[in-house]
Amino acid sequence: MSMAARTDTQSPGLHVADRHDLIRVQGARENNLKDVHLSIPKRRLTVFTGVSGSGKSSLVFGTIAAESQRMINETYSAFVQGFMPTLARPDVDVLDGLTTAIIVDQERMGANVRSTVGTATDANTMLRILFSRLGQPYIGSPTAFSFNVPTRTASGVMSTEKGGRIEKNVVRNTVYLGGMCSRCEGMGSVSDFNLSALYDGTKSLNQGALTIPGYSMDSWYGRIFSGAGLDMDKPVGAFTPKELDKLLYQEPTKIKVEGINLTYEGVIPKLQKSVLSKDPEAMQPHIRAFVERAVTFTACPECDGTRLSKEARSSRIDGKNIADVCAMQITDVAGWVRGLDTSGGAVQADGGVSHAPGPVAPLLAGLQHLLDSFAEIGLGYLSLDRPAGTLSGGEAQRTKMIRHLGSSLTDITYVFDEPTIGLHPHDIERMNNLLLQLRDKGNTVLVVEHKPETIAMADHVVDLGPGAGTAGGAVCFEGTVEGLRASDTTTGRHLGDRAALKKSVRTASGTLGVRGASTHNLQDVDVDIPLGVLCVLTGVAGSGKSSLIHGSVAGGDGVVVVDQTGIRGSRRSNPATYTGMLEPIRKAFAKANGVKPALFSSNSEGACPACSGAGVIYTELGVMATVESTCEECGGKRFQASVLEYTLGARNIAEVLAMPVAEARGFFGDGEARTPAAHRILERLADVGLGYLSLGQPLTTLSGGERQRLKLATQMAEKGDIYVLDEPTTGLHLADVEQLLGLLDRLVDSGKSVLVIEHHQAVMAHADWIIDLGPGAGHDGGRVVFEGTPADLVAARSTLTGEHLAAYVGT
Repeated sequence: MSMAARTDTQSPGLHVADRHDLIRVQGARENNLKDVHLSIPKRRLTVFTGVSGSGKSSLVFGTIAAESQRMINETYSAFVQGFMPTLARPDVDVLDGLTTAIIVDQERMGANVRSTVGTATDANTMLRILFSRLGQPYIGSPTAFSFNVPTRTASGVMSTEKGGRIEKNVVRNTVYLGGMCSRCEGMGSVSDFNLSALYDGTKSLNQGALTIPGYSMDSWYGRIFSGAGLDMDKPVGAFTPKELDKLLYQEPTKIKVEGINLTYEGVIPKLQKSVLSKDPEAMQPHIRAFVERAVTFTACPECDGTRLSKEARSSRIDGKNIADVCAMQITDVAGWVRGLDTSGGAVQADGGVSHAPGPVAPLLAGLQHLLDSFAEIGLGYLSLDRPAGTLSGGEAQRTKMIRHLGSSLTDITYVFDEPTIGLHPHDIERMNNLLLQLRDKGNTVLVVEHKPETIAMADHVVDLGPGAGTAGGAVCFEGTVEGLRASDTTTGRHLGDRAALKKSVRTASGTLGVRGASTHNLQDVDVDIPLGVLCVLTGVAGSGKSSLIHGSVAGGDGVVVVDQTGIRGSRRSNPATYTGMLEPIRKAFAKANGVKPALFSSNSEGACPACSGAGVIYTELGVMATVESTCEECGGKRFQASVLEYTLGARNIAEVLAMPVAEARGFFGDGEARTPAAHRILERLADVGLGYLSLGQPLTTLSGGERQRLKLATQMAEKGDIYVLDEPTTGLHLADVEQLLGLLDRLVDSGKSVLVIEHHQAVMAHADWIIDLGPGAGHDGGRVVFEGTPADLVAARSTLTGEHLAAYVGT
């Protein structure tokens, strides 16, 4: 049939291109998904719900977004693809109707110490251009205001191509001005080493004098030190000043070791380049512990911590230099920009040369829109010089959103992972409006979310479950919010849940006094935190809650802090290794079979030789995607066949690692396999709602909420009297909050003091005491605006938290 004939059969007024209004998923089996079939409407807001571990992230991120990104990457040349991450095709039969996907997830922003809120967005770039145009005195181009660009001096022959001819000029001591402070190299801080933490002076290098992680003399380090001419058998404490200087401070020098050309460098310069250039949050725990023990950081005396050179700080607009502007709260910067003159008069440079900046109105309008976007998204309390690595997961996600708010792109698929994390109920409404704005521009918005306020805004809802792990992975409901409420799914039954205020509250056994707290935006706060009860710290995002805890409570005797820092792990890391449970399990297997514990480690002697204990074989296909296939030798079990012959309680080590926590708790609780050390850890994992997780499930496959609860279960083992939890409801389904409240009650009833930073109204209503900070964020917060019981807070309705809690409990 001809095209004309086909067109005639279509309904009048509907173009064939307009029929592609669905994203169709058929046969999705990624992770725990069970052959999922689904149709998602385009240009609508679709929310994916379900208990943690039900398969939401596997469907949205691991299938839909992953395939969209993989197909876009394939449009680049083979050369470019070589520099891009390799993405495997998701396990799905059909994916149809995909559009370009932009993922806005909870991953922390780059842990580069040079990255700030301003550099992570376009704010710093715009400010540098603004100061290069309007700053007085004029000092140079925008790079003269960048703390990542050093000042360079050049001499020699400079070649310039003009009209097809090469023109050569001799330059002498020509200065190319950069904004980097030369003392701290744009870091803002200088480091001072505690030499006693670097080496033991009573030992020689061969005896292990260096106490730096990884500096073993059995490795190449020993050969390099020897090749550099250092005495390996002489105690370091007996080194001459020249020898000690060579060991610690030697600049890079070419040496030859065993016929190989190498570079020798002193220990301290090497540490500064390899370790101190990283954000502490990105370091492995033992490296971070070493840095905290051996290095003292102080603000650079040359630039006062601003990272900028004296020249960059000398140029001012309206009395402020670029460092002053970046240190201001973003809402204040927006006001400052709004008051600038947009006409752009001439600016006098050194030597009387006039530089006409030209019109800056478009630049100011763009900068104004960007700064207003920060306030609109609830981040107006930040400053542009705030290091990006210090942002919480929720703050990082909202910062990434900013670049998309003014985007001209349409028909994009935006994928969000719990965008309301870290938001006070007052701020959730603003976030919901932003999601609707993106949708109304003609985009498809996919949101993984637990908060009922966001679920209620959805045009379409997909509920996965019914349970978690192997008990989930199926679509339980698909349709409208009203249909979800009427359904008999776990989410539908709990969507209207409202916690009631406690009829009676516990009495404090004492108080922890905080006096004169002034960390960050805190305004000389005095507060008494009750002990022996469940105390909840509330307030809008940026009101000073974390500042109060980390500045005045954390670090005290008996204080255990479970914060939001992410846990890192490779494919070889799993709940058993992360919690330390695998160690007693290996010893139990070894004792029962009379062999070494190392045999029961897939990273040690028991590993399958074909896949080195990974369970999969990776095949590199050059410019094509790397193929991952299950190891044929071990069948994905990771262990040698001979190791699997050893059993404990009639189960081999691979079968034990495949057990869910709930089953393993009974297995190690009594009988032949009874292992008290492992059983205690399994009890804690079950307490935080992770009973469905397999002991050997790779950490890379866990959701954000699962990782936080795994961390909570691990740190609960630490000895302490005061437990501080930072938003423990992150990633929790409505049905799981009740289980968390039971856990908190058990902690308090056992004699512990529990202090929770939380925005969830159910936790507030369950508290014995509430401390509310505010009234606003940034310099508008930092004060205690309420102390008392939840009932008193609701009755007073004197704060934003009180108003929202009153609405929640229905009074």
